Amino acid sequence: MDMAVENRIHVTSETGKLRRVLVHSPDSGLGKVVPSKAQDWLFEDIVHLDTIRRNEYDYYIKLLLYFLDEEKIKGRLAEIDDPASNRGFYKPGHGDFYRSDKVVELQVLLTEILENPSIKSQLVASVCAIEACSYDIQQKMMGYAPATLARVFFSGTYNETEFIFPPIPNFIFTRDIGIVVNDYILLNKPKKEARKREALIAKYIFHHHPIFSGYKDRIIELTDTQHHFLLPKDSATEKVTLEGGDVMVVSKEHVLIGVSERTSRVAAAQAITKLFEHGVVSKATIVKIPSKRDYMHIDTVFTQVKKNVWVMLGDFSRERLKGLQVDEVHRALRIQTHKADRLEIIQFEKNNIANPRRFESLEDLLVDISVSDLGCSAADVRIILSGNNEFPYDAREQWTDSCNLLAIQDGVVLGYDRNDRTTAAFREAGFDVVDVNTLLADLEAGRLSADRLVDTLVLMPSAELSRARGGFHCMSMPLLRDDKFG
Repeated sequence: MDMAVENRIHVTSETGKLRRVLVHSPDSGLGKVVPSKAQDWLFEDIVHLDTIRRNEYDYYIKLLLYFLDEEKIKGRLAEIDDPASNRGFYKPGHGDFYRSDKVVELQVLLTEILENPSIKSQLVASVCAIEACSYDIQQKMMGYAPATLARVFFSGTYNETEFIFPPIPNFIFTRDIGIVVNDYILLNKPKKEARKREALIAKYIFHHHPIFSGYKDRIIELTDTQHHFLLPKDSATEKVTLEGGDVMVVSKEHVLIGVSERTSRVAAAQAITKLFEHGVVSKATIVKIPSKRDYMHIDTVFTQVKKNVWVMLGDFSRERLKGLQVDEVHRALRIQTHKADRLEIIQFEKNNIANPRRFESLEDLLVDISVSDLGCSAADVRIILSGNNEFPYDAREQWTDSCNLLAIQDGVVLGYDRNDRTTAAFREAGFDVVDVNTLLADLEAGRLSADRLVDTLVLMPSAELSRARGGFHCMSMPLLRDDKFG
């Protein structure tokens, strides 16, 4: 295969057929989150590692392979899942690992760049600097084999008992480390200290791994504001922080950037400026959501299902934002809501930046994208609401990522099986709903082809994954999608 084709990265939509994706399977660091440090490490709870692997995330990998790299798995399902195999197929570094160039494992990429002595030395020194390691530990780490060192960088330990530094359990959410926008890579700049090592490792991978070698001059990094080191600690709004969950590529010319608990206004402004300067897009929309843990990123309150279908939290619908569901007194009080808790949507055109367009509701924006950017009829645009817009299920299911869905192809999305009311809303919207076990059995037996699926919500097991506070949109960094829908 032509290496230029094999290593191509290109994303111009949220729902074009997925061809290559960057993932990271749950490593042992996820099983080392303790209650006293859970919130510092950005977890609301501690998860059971073996369950999250065997009974949940493994299904995600199997499904991705059937859709993106079928030859790796077709006809082998019984062998792969035989207890005697001890999950070797899913373990990076194991001889039986699936090792796909389409479902790309982050740990494999890190191991491969660590084979280079110069990169290894630089990365060890950089990690030891941000983790305040002693020189002796730094020298000891230099003696580790690349595969061992990669595991240490993720889990914080080389033998599962002696810790060198904390684990980085959030690396399972690969979307947050960077986003492909057309043929460019926009790197993140995390707000939380717990994710600094992730950003460093990601930077080295994107700058040094051969699969990204053709894009070295297309990597966009954000920089801190001038004199940022003189600002008081509470000047959070002036800090440049951006995570991939706040970036959506909705068309070749249009990108959405959220301002949220994790992404600042100055970061959003800088990202838009750089994307315009590089000629990556001609239109950018800032979506400012309330800065609260419930929401975190914009992809926790809406994602795209199909070019004319979206799933969204009803709090940001036209009706809810205009207060049409309440009486006059409540409506008047709503107007006085603190500015930080309000939704703001501002759209900029590259050739007319001085005259931005504003949208009153998220629903208005999503309909406009489907119509103006994707050529749909306004009458055909559908908004599916979290929890079927029923209280308290709308908020409960949004918390367990009912709005954080990954489109494998236009109209075929992965979501959590626990969000019953949202599933009912999909059925009412005309979607088929299938359990992943049934789908995998049909794909393995040849009763069904992945390419023939249309308008389908695939329900994935989620008892532990949902407690990690991220859905499949978070757990994916698309590297290549088809430009055409359907």
